[in-house]
Amino acid sequence: MRAITVWNNSCNRPYKSVVYIGIAVFALYHILYVAVTIYVVGNRREPRFADVAVILGAAAYHNNPSPVFKERINHGLWLYKQGYIKKLIFTGGKSPNAPFSESEVAKKYAIANQIPDEDILIEEYSRTTYENILYAADIINAYNFKTALLVSDPLHLKRAMVIAKDNHLTVYPSPTPTTQYKTLRTILPFWVREVLYYVLYEIEKYYGYILLYAVILWVVVNKTRSFYDKESVSVFSRRV
Repeated sequence: MRAITVWNNSCNRPYKSVVYIGIAVFALYHILYVAVTIYVVGNRREPRFADVAVILGAAAYHNNPSPVFKERINHGLWLYKQGYIKKLIFTGGKSPNAPFSESEVAKKYAIANQIPDEDILIEEYSRTTYENILYAADIINAYNFKTALLVSDPLHLKRAMVIAKDNHLTVYPSPTPTTQYKTLRTILPFWVREVLYYVLYEIEKYYGYILLYAVILWVVVNKTRSFYDKESVSVFSRRV
């Protein structure tokens, strides 16, 4: 009996290894695919017309936008002044102990750069990219805008685009032509973070499907293992 058990285990090991290797290869391929598409989407620089531009929030220091946020705001102002959009939506809430919200700081900056107050819309509640887009969607729907340009750093746009489309918005990427992430030392951590956030968003979004596939895989693996157990016992018995 012990000989048969040892025979069964030795037959199962290669099959298990193939399954685990297959899962690992698929996961690695998907992560690489996400990384590449993040780069591709962020480097589409084709200005187009839309009803409004949504400028995704970033840090603000008291009454001044951070260098990263300023790049995004400046690109939004350029789109407006070039006639690509008619309105601007600035997003971003207030950090703890901050006197102004990110969007309020952006609005003051835009007005100081000759943008009419009536063409500026803001939301002051968001703290994450998802919330940026969620609250911006409320404004877009309230004003019946049909199309929007999403403005952010190039590596940030892939995830933002997916979130916007999941909120039933017709959006197009408009990456900032300049960015504070210029060297490998600054680009790589941002890129890795975006890959991680994107994959986590996918897991949350498709949790039900992932769970279903995991159950199916578990059933298939166990059924196949049971089949090989029987086959190996049969072969071993014949040889004995």
